[in-house]
This record gives sequence, C-alpha cells and structure tokens, in this order.
Amino acid sequence: MFYKKKGLPNENDIVICTVKKISYHSIFVDLDEFERQDGMIHISEIAPGRIRNIRDYVKEGKKLVCLVLRVNTVQKQVDLSLRRVSMSLRNRKNEEFKQELKAEKLMESLAKQNKLKLSDYYKHVGEKLIETYGLLSIAFYEISAKGEEAIKDLNLPEKYTKPLVEVIKEKIKPPEVVVANFINIENPKGDGVELIQKALQSAEGLAKKNKYKISIVYISAPRYRVESTASDYLEAQENLEEINNKIIKDIKKTGGTCEILKKK
Repeated sequence: MFYKKKGLPNENDIVICTVKKISYHSIFVDLDEFERQDGMIHISEIAPGRIRNIRDYVKEGKKLVCLVLRVNTVQKQVDLSLRRVSMSLRNRKNEEFKQELKAEKLMESLAKQNKLKLSDYYKHVGEKLIETYGLLSIAFYEISAKGEEAIKDLNLPEKYTKPLVEVIKEKIKPPEVVVANFINIENPKGDGVELIQKALQSAEGLAKKNKYKISIVYISAPRYRVESTASDYLEAQENLEEINNKIIKDIKKTGGTCEILKKK
C-alpha cells in the first residue's frame, strides 16, 4: 500500500496488520495503513480458550484484521485483538482494503497520464481526496456518481480535475442498493384492470420526474413487486416509500384496495 496514514490509530479502530514476528506469548505486526507503525497481539487476544501454540493460528507474513484495544501515545505502542473482531467486521474491512488497493492502482494510472511521480500526484490530488472522504475508494465513488460536483470545493489544480473525472467515470460504476416490497392491488370495478395500470403508470411517471430508478413488475393477480434502486440504502428506501404511497393513494381514489406485504 503506497499511501500511509501518519500518527497512530484510535482505540476501537479496525485495522489491517501483517504478522512480522511470533514469540511464545505474543504476535508482533506491522499496521499496513499507518506509516512506520507496529502493534502487538497478546496470546489472550488471539482466540477464545486456551492456546497451546500460537503458530496453529498465524504465521509470518499473514494479514490479519484486528481491533485496536489500547494506544500509548507517549511510547507509540498499540495493543490489538484478533479474537474480538467478528466475521462480518473482518469481511467488511478486507473488502474495504481491497477496494482501496484498486483505487491506488487507478491513482498510479492517473499519475502516469499526468506525467507525475505517484508521490507528487498524491500531494496535488490524492491527499485532498482522502482528507475529505476518508478513503480514496469512497472519493472515487462520489466522483463517479456526481462528477466535478463532488470535488468542486477541494481546490484541486484545474489541469488535473477534468482527466480525473473522465477516468473515474469510465472505470468506476457507482455502487447501487436495491430495496423492494410486494404489494397486493385489487379493484372490483369492471374497468379495474385499466384503473390499476393507470395508477402504476402514474407512479412510474413520478419516479421519472424525480429522476430515480423504480421498477414495478406484475407477479400474479393481485401481486406486484415494487423495486427501488439508488446509490445508498436510505435514498432507495425513501424512494420506495414515496412510490408505495403514490400507488396506495391512486388505487384507493378509484375504489380499489392496496396492501404492502413484505419488504426485502
């Protein structure tokens, strides 16, 4: 990893480490995301229960996801725990780290395109992105979704801005979240089917007007599936609820009934 954070992690941070030395009762690691910083995992923090041989759990060079237990800012000592990191946290951190490495590869390509050393490109662009968004990968997703709007307040050198946005939009697709529910719709009138279709078309028109992605799919009478897609869960959920409310209102207005069944 090229970019390293300066200073020390905070207590309760989740960090990526590489095992460099194993003793009888401790593991000594390098903190991959920090500049020249190591840490220690005591045998009691490796796994639950009694441990006879630490090497049954780790070996030199292995990457670990750990929780920061204590930080001694004077002596620059960091105590870590391996056993207190859940599988879901471990998977999330590993995925975050993998995405950050991919983002760094893209930074290398951008540096070459601008005929700069990677370290210089970081000074001009990368460090400001990290300072604002925390991670390069998050910054890139924001740029992919919003274009120059995502970086207009960062005062990046103008000659780097346009190539940065163009490359990111070409290479990176913004993450999407999908939420959905089933909805039962009935209308006993003779033209009930047509009235239902008009209500659903009106809901799709609302989504188009507000520029968000909605899909309404017929399953089998009287069931439909309403699906909302957005860049984050909250936005997707809010859009789904708005469409549900629109459908319910229009269906009831024409004498029909509408029931939300289950959200996925």
